[in-house]
Amino acid sequence: MSGSGVRAAAHGVVPTDTTEDVRARGAGVSAQVAVLPVGSFEQHGPFLPLATDTLIACAVAGEIAAAYPVHLLPPVTVACSHEHAGWPGTVSISSVTLHAVVRDIAASLRRGGVDALVVVNGHGGNYVLGNVVQEASARGERMALFPAVEDWEGARERAGVRTSLLTDMHAGEIETSILLHAHPEFVRPGYESADFVADDRRHLLSLGMSAYTESGVIGRPSLGSAEKGKELLAGLVESFSAVFALLTASDDAGDVRG
Repeated sequence: MSGSGVRAAAHGVVPTDTTEDVRARGAGVSAQVAVLPVGSFEQHGPFLPLATDTLIACAVAGEIAAAYPVHLLPPVTVACSHEHAGWPGTVSISSVTLHAVVRDIAASLRRGGVDALVVVNGHGGNYVLGNVVQEASARGERMALFPAVEDWEGARERAGVRTSLLTDMHAGEIETSILLHAHPEFVRPGYESADFVADDRRHLLSLGMSAYTESGVIGRPSLGSAEKGKELLAGLVESFSAVFALLTASDDAGDVRG
């Protein structure tokens, strides 16, 4: 069932609904769900674009919108990329700002009759999004953060990704695969020989990425493929069913909110 009109664009997936489309989709639905892609604008080595995390979040959100009756929102394209400050082109906002933006969007949606929000996060450094969801849930609001580590692990196994989630930290097999599938026109030559492993990153928050990699890559992009990217997205869409069921369950059914 197609949930939202979408089209491929230069920066990912852009919602094309009219207000009447939203009205019709929400008619008779007890709990409506919006999906907000959150990415980043940061270095991804010499072969992936600065917008990689946003493109991936949009790809995931777009596939979800094609499979579930949700309201697809445009992405938040700049977020918390402070660990990448050592590379040209990286732009960040503070965690306080990102927290406020997501909370304001959720409040606006509720005023418009959309009961729940799923934040589709494409950047591991957006730690504050977990706090946003925790706090919203404590206030009795319906919100979830997706994908969880378990969702990525299931998708990784389905797609035959060989690199572990620990090793595949940045611009590696997973991100390269999704871009090769969703936006091959943005993947430049060089990923085939850019592998670099740095599994011990215990001081990352203090020292930043530049202490662990000169190229900006941590992972094995040479193992990436478009087929793996396709299967990664399919796996995430499948695991999203649990999140959708959780957020659309009625209060008297004893639902647990995430």
